[in-house]
Amino acid sequence: MERRYASHPSQVKQFDTERLRQEFHIPKLFTPDALELLLTHEDRMIIGGAAPVNSDVKLETDLKELGVEYFLERRELGVINVGGPGIILVDGTAYDLERKDCLYIGMGSKEVIFRSKEAANPAKFYLNSAPAHKEFPTAKTTLAEAESGAMGSIENSNERTIHRFIHESGIQSSQLVMGMTQLKSGSMWNTMPAHVHPRRMEAYMYFDLPEDAIVIHLMGEPSETRHIVMRNEEAVISPSWSIHSGAGTNNYTFIWSMAGDNKKYADMDAVSMKALK
Repeated sequence: MERRYASHPSQVKQFDTERLRQEFHIPKLFTPDALELLLTHEDRMIIGGAAPVNSDVKLETDLKELGVEYFLERRELGVINVGGPGIILVDGTAYDLERKDCLYIGMGSKEVIFRSKEAANPAKFYLNSAPAHKEFPTAKTTLAEAESGAMGSIENSNERTIHRFIHESGIQSSQLVMGMTQLKSGSMWNTMPAHVHPRRMEAYMYFDLPEDAIVIHLMGEPSETRHIVMRNEEAVISPSWSIHSGAGTNNYTFIWSMAGDNKKYADMDAVSMKALK
């Protein structure tokens, strides 16, 4: 498991493109028949992916890093499948996940196994894990069952649907909040006007992008914005002091996840368009 330390905004002002990517960009999530994990010290979120093709993939890592006897002893886990049909076994109970289905796995679950139903069309399980203080039951929701709402307009190039899976009024968790935003054809902007939420960090994972398409992800303090070029199935860490917005050369989908002091989806501090620099 890779480790990333938190960065102070005064430091980030001095970062060049390479350093920005080293600190915040996550280029590799899905390695066939392997588990990829990254621990960020931003609220100690773990971001990763499991890509079973010909063999199962177990949720396991160097437990010295976490100071526990098993991965979810003091953590919870959110999973969204962005590939073909798959199965997640949680302490022997099987959960089928189609593309864009979500599974929450509560603290105390000892064995988690990821499996694809078809090697020719393997599942890709995107993972977000946060520290937990209370056990909540494992629960699944589909895209159709999620709390969803339309936002934006084609005139502003940001017509999109926001789906909330793990949140205050949906699947219950200790602190993890997780959902998905789908941009409609002809739209490319997300999260603009921008905001920050000093009480929570966030991570974005962009997908449904053609091979030659990119998203310009904007980050940084509102008065000191920077950008990171994102491609299909790549993630980015957003500290609590940073905006998190983007514009693509194509419409796309992204998964957002948060951890911090509360689970209120609407808890954010709006940034005026005039304040951006």
